[in-house]
Amino acid sequence: VQSTGGSSAVSKCSAAARGYIQDRFLRLLAGRRRRRAPLIHRGYYIRARAVDHCVQDFLLKTQSLPRTQILSLGAGFDSLYFRLKDMGLLHRTVVYEVDFPNVACQKAALIKRVEELSALVGDTGGEGLGAITFSGEDYKLLGADLSELSELERALEEAGLDNEILTLFIAEVVLTYMENTRSDALIQWAAEHFPQACFLLYEQVQPEDPFGRVMQQHFSQLNSALHSLAQYPDCDAQQRRFLAKGWTECNVMDMNEFFTCCIPEDEQQRVQTLEPFDEYEEWHLKCSHYFVLAASKGMMEPSWTPLLPSVTVPRNAGPVGMAGSIPAAVCARLSGIPGLRRYGHRSVLIKPNVILTTGGFGEEDGQHCRMRNFHVLSKRAGYWKAVCVTQNIPDKRWGERLYHTVSYLSDSLALVVGGRTSPSSAGLGMLWLKFPETCNASDPDHIAVELVSLQPAAEAAALRWRHSVTETTFKGEQYLFVYGGRSALEPVLGDWYFLHTQELSYTVIAVEGPVPESRHSHSACSWEGGVLIAGGLGAAEQPLGSVFLLRELEHGFQWQTIETHPPLVPRYSHTAHVHEGKLLLVGGVWLHASSVPGITVIDLMTGLCLDYVINVEHLEWPLMLHNHSSVFLPHEKELLVIGGGGNCFSFGTHLNPEPVSLSLSNILISH
Repeated sequence: VQSTGGSSAVSKCSAAARGYIQDRFLRLLAGRRRRRAPLIHRGYYIRARAVDHCVQDFLLKTQSLPRTQILSLGAGFDSLYFRLKDMGLLHRTVVYEVDFPNVACQKAALIKRVEELSALVGDTGGEGLGAITFSGEDYKLLGADLSELSELERALEEAGLDNEILTLFIAEVVLTYMENTRSDALIQWAAEHFPQACFLLYEQVQPEDPFGRVMQQHFSQLNSALHSLAQYPDCDAQQRRFLAKGWTECNVMDMNEFFTCCIPEDEQQRVQTLEPFDEYEEWHLKCSHYFVLAASKGMMEPSWTPLLPSVTVPRNAGPVGMAGSIPAAVCARLSGIPGLRRYGHRSVLIKPNVILTTGGFGEEDGQHCRMRNFHVLSKRAGYWKAVCVTQNIPDKRWGERLYHTVSYLSDSLALVVGGRTSPSSAGLGMLWLKFPETCNASDPDHIAVELVSLQPAAEAAALRWRHSVTETTFKGEQYLFVYGGRSALEPVLGDWYFLHTQELSYTVIAVEGPVPESRHSHSACSWEGGVLIAGGLGAAEQPLGSVFLLRELEHGFQWQTIETHPPLVPRYSHTAHVHEGKLLLVGGVWLHASSVPGITVIDLMTGLCLDYVINVEHLEWPLMLHNHSSVFLPHEKELLVIGGGGNCFSFGTHLNPEPVSLSLSNILISH
C-alpha cells in the first residue's frame, strides 16, 4: 500500500513536468523521476484537478471564518500543503497530514533537508512529541495507522487538532485499502466528533465490468486489494454510505462527469492538446472507474453551497432496459493461436468463410508491438482454423499500421487506406493488397498476400486514421466513400471524398442536407447504395449518438438523419453491420452508464432501438469490446469478434486472448 503512494507521486511529478498541472513542489517530494505515458498524465491531471477544485472551493467559501483545518489522511508525499501555502491560501488554516509512521518520518527528513520546503513551512521544533514527525506554524505531519482509530485520535489530539473548528477531511485513494469495517468507522467517527465538517474522497468504482476486473486484478497482484469495491461498487452506493454514517449532504460524480461539468472548456482544450494522444477509450474508461465525493454536515452559513455540484445528467443514462442477452462462446480450436491478440486492427471477409486480419497493436513472440504479420482464419466443417499466410512486403510503407481501413474490392484485390504508426507522426497513405487467384479454393491451406504501392496522387485524402471507407454506388458506378477520422494536425475530421474504385481517382459528387458533425472512431456500413454512419467521438472528445444515412439521389447524395427511439446511447469505437434492414452496433465505449455496450439493433424502417447484453459467463477472461474487429456471416447469423482491448491506464495492457463467436439467430428472426 505504501509503494502505491510513491508511484503516484512519480506520476504526478511527470504530469507536472509536461505542463498538465502547475506544481513546482512535486519534483522536490517525489524523489525519483520517470517520464510517464500521456494516458497516465491525463489520469493524474484529472485526479489533481478534482482534489484542488474541492479544496480551493472549501478555502474560498470559508474565508470569513476565523480558523479552519484540513486533515489529509494517508497523505504520502503529497504537495498539497506547500502548494496552498505558496499561493497564500492558508492565512487562517492549519494543515494536518497523517500517514504510516515510517512514511511520515521519511517525509519529515526530506522537508528538513530541502531548503525550498523547510523555508516555506518554518520549523517550530515540535517534532518528537508522540506521533508528530514535523511541526510548523500551520503544518503538522503525523505518523499513525489510520485503521487504528484510538491511535489516530490520540495523535491528532497531541498535534492540537480542534474538533470544534470547521474541518475538511481528504482521503485520496486511501480508505479503499482498509477493511470496510475500519473505513466505515473512520467516516462515522469524523461525522460524530466534528460538528462542522466536510469530507473529500477520491477512489475507484465499477469493479465488475471488464476494465474493472483488470483494475482489481492489478491491485491484488500488488498486494494492495481494493476493499471498498465489493460493498460500494458505484457512485450511488458511496453516496448512501456517507449519508448513513452521519453526513447530511453528499454529492458524487465520476471523473467523466467531473471533466465535463467542472472543467472550463478552454482548460479542457488546453489539456487535450498538450501532447500527441490517441487512447480515448482507455481515458474514458479510466474516468468512469474513479469518482470524487464531497460530503458535509453542520454547515450553517446561508451562503454555503456544496463543494461539488449535483450531477445534472441523470446517472446511468445508458440503455433504458435490456431487450435480452446474447451468449458469447470462444471458438473451439482457436485458443492459444498467436497473432489474434491485438487491437486497432482490421478484419475483412475476403471470400465466404475466409477472414483476413491486418495491422494493429498486439502480442507477437511474447512481446507487445505494432503487428507486422497478417492473419487468416478459414471456416470448414463448422470450425474456424488459422491458415498459414505468406507475406510479400517489398517496402517499408506498410508501416505496421493501426486504425486503418481495408476494403475488399475483387477476388484478388483489397485497398488499405490510412492508419498510423505513432499518433505524433503523419497518417499513412494507401496500398493495394493482392491475393493470387489460386486462393479462391473453397478451403485454402495457404494464402499469399502481396503489397503494392500506389501512386502518391491518390493519397491526399488517405493521411488519416480512425476514419471509415465504405462502398457506394452512383449512377451504376462503384465508389469508395472516405469519411471523418483524425490526423496528426486535426484531432477530428468531418470531410469526405468519393474515390472511384476503377481508376482510384477522386470524383466530386454533390451532397446536400445537414452535414454531420465531425467525428472519428464511428461506424460506417453500405446500405442500399448509400452509407450509414453511426456514433463516433466528436470535437470535444464527447461520444455522439447520431445516425446518418448518405442516400443516393438522381444528381448526387443527401445526408438524412435517422431518428432512433429510445435515443441511441452515444458511443464510439464500436463496429457495425447491416442485416435485412437492421443496423447492428457491436460494443464500443459509452459514458454515464453502469453497464458496457453489448449489441444494439436499430430497425432502419421504424427507428426502434433495442439493446442486448452479451452474456460472458462461459468466458474465463474479461471481454473488452472496443478497438476490436467483427465479421458478420449472414447465413449462420454468426458474428465473429476478433481482438480488442487496450492499455488499461497503469493496470497493464489487456488483449482479448481469442476470437469470440456471438450467435444472433434469436435476435434476428426473419419476419
